[in-house]
Amino acid sequence: MKTILVPVGSSKNAKSHLQYAIDFARAFGAKVYVVQIYNVYTKAGTMIKIDHILQRESMAFLESHIASIDKKGVEVIAKTFKGDLIDTIEGVCKSLEVDLIILEPRTNSIKEEVYLGKTSGKIVKRTQIPALIVPEGYQYKPIVKILLALKSAIIKKNDVLQPLIDIKNQFKAVLNILLVKTPYHKKEDFELNNQLEAMITNSTIAERPTTFQAVLEHYQSNNPDLLCVVRRKRGFFSKLWEKDTILKKDFHANKMPVLVLSGLK
Repeated sequence: MKTILVPVGSSKNAKSHLQYAIDFARAFGAKVYVVQIYNVYTKAGTMIKIDHILQRESMAFLESHIASIDKKGVEVIAKTFKGDLIDTIEGVCKSLEVDLIILEPRTNSIKEEVYLGKTSGKIVKRTQIPALIVPEGYQYKPIVKILLALKSAIIKKNDVLQPLIDIKNQFKAVLNILLVKTPYHKKEDFELNNQLEAMITNSTIAERPTTFQAVLEHYQSNNPDLLCVVRRKRGFFSKLWEKDTILKKDFHANKMPVLVLSGLK
């Protein structure tokens, strides 16, 4: 893991979140891009574009933000971009060869009952970029135990497990797997390939309607430092994805980081 992207908003958690990202990056010897994305506006009643003003103010904010953090020798680079959030994020990640996005759940100061706000929700829901969602105020610590929750272990994409492998190897973490037998289960769904099987310490099979329900029932007994799930069209967050916002009451396992991989298929 060499390159980490950290989108920055206006939340009160932004400083502690960036500090976590820097501490995490330091463990890997990775560099950190701290970015803000803004749209282009035209001042009402005039033909004067103010995007250059937004760009200048955004960069000044990022530089001040970074200056307030202990960088601990990590290379931290500020970048501003204009454009649509999702298209821009995807383009930036491709051009900078980003290995992981580290997201704070709420990039804006919104209601306390919200777990995942609209901006972070859109990135998780609408892209295939590996993302690490870090709880508000969460302080960095080495990852000792990981819980991987899947309803199908069939892997068709190359390198889709790489962020998980990198984290497991870096911290020498224990990786347990929760295989969820849903009503649409097929026998081959639980056939682990050699790479994944070699990584697993313990396996648990839970018969539940969704991966989400199985995780809520089993995460406490596993007591992981990191929960890992994968994106699917109707996957882990599908119950909550009718809107981009996710409420804490709907995801009360919100005290640990969540690694969201791109789809396995």
